[in-house]
Amino acid sequence: MNSSEIVITCLPKLGWAVAEELESLNFPVIEIGHQSVKTEGTMVDCMQLNLRLRCANRVLFLIESFTAVHPDRLYKQVKKLTWESWIDPKGYISISSFVNNDYIRDNRFANLRVKDAIVDRMQSETGQRPDSGPELDATVIFLHWIENKCSLYFDTSGETISKHGYRKYPHKAPLHESLAASIIRATQWDGKGAFINPMCGSGTLAIEAALMHYDIYPEIWRKNFSFMHINPYDYKEWALLKNEYSPKIPGKPTVKIIATDISGRALDAARNNARAAGVDHLIEFHKCSFERTIIPLGEGIVILNPEYGQRMGEEDSLEEVYGEIGDYFKQKCAGKTGYIFTGNLNLAKKVGLKASRRFEFMNAKLDCRLLKYELYSGSTRSSDLSD
Repeated sequence: MNSSEIVITCLPKLGWAVAEELESLNFPVIEIGHQSVKTEGTMVDCMQLNLRLRCANRVLFLIESFTAVHPDRLYKQVKKLTWESWIDPKGYISISSFVNNDYIRDNRFANLRVKDAIVDRMQSETGQRPDSGPELDATVIFLHWIENKCSLYFDTSGETISKHGYRKYPHKAPLHESLAASIIRATQWDGKGAFINPMCGSGTLAIEAALMHYDIYPEIWRKNFSFMHINPYDYKEWALLKNEYSPKIPGKPTVKIIATDISGRALDAARNNARAAGVDHLIEFHKCSFERTIIPLGEGIVILNPEYGQRMGEEDSLEEVYGEIGDYFKQKCAGKTGYIFTGNLNLAKKVGLKASRRFEFMNAKLDCRLLKYELYSGSTRSSDLSD
């Protein structure tokens, strides 16, 4: 296939992170949206993006754009395309969509019209028709239809690439892997100093830090992507990419990545997840309360993701914890940069330190902030955390 528009989807408010990743991979950034970034490239480029992006959800490759007001027009336009040159007539297809059209009350009807057009075309051209259904493990097609403007894409990822495959042992509302990677990108941690993660929970932040520092792309172990079911699939090119980006995991750590938690159960989950990611030997795990986490000398960041107190009565009980985090920053973390990721700005005020910067994020449906604290010697207290 020739070069085409590529749309990278992501979680809300992570477009900037995907754009930074694209630029670091020498892809042009054409447009940044709330949950997507546009670039351009070939199907081989899509292979690389699926392999190397850490902050993204899916990689969509534009097939065709056209106008259609009514579902019957959609059917006719889709049926014109040469699906028999791209899809195995004995294969399997799945259709998903985002639709805002006066004639469509249920996206499933739009999906059905696209599916019917494809299989009818295949039947007429090859005498066979592929199976279809909801599974994302073969050819996946995405319809974007707003009013009369339609765009059809191959979803080259299939199953989302935002799950990095190692989180086998979740613990208490763990951070999404792509969100954790974006949080670390926001800190601009460059691996020259320590990465310290008290209250580590299931270990996602520490594991993502290790994967990023050692240039380990977790998708390299994934066996199946949707692009493998689109003709022509260049398996030799995929083998070359996997060989080029195969991780060279060191036997010993070259930077201190420290993860601690007071819960033995959380720490077990974190260790097991790190083992699944192949980086357990590169992270120091310690069972202790956050304020007893030992801070090594030199540069580095200290990052915590405390509970947000979403249930009734929890916020009051967490006020003291947030205040103790502020004390910990002041008393033990001087010379480092502190970060708190939270979905509760009222509790953030209890830290008692003035944040030098605030980064906006969404965690599921929660409006969250990553708060940055410059921990100079003699940091002063302030309740000024208005947002």
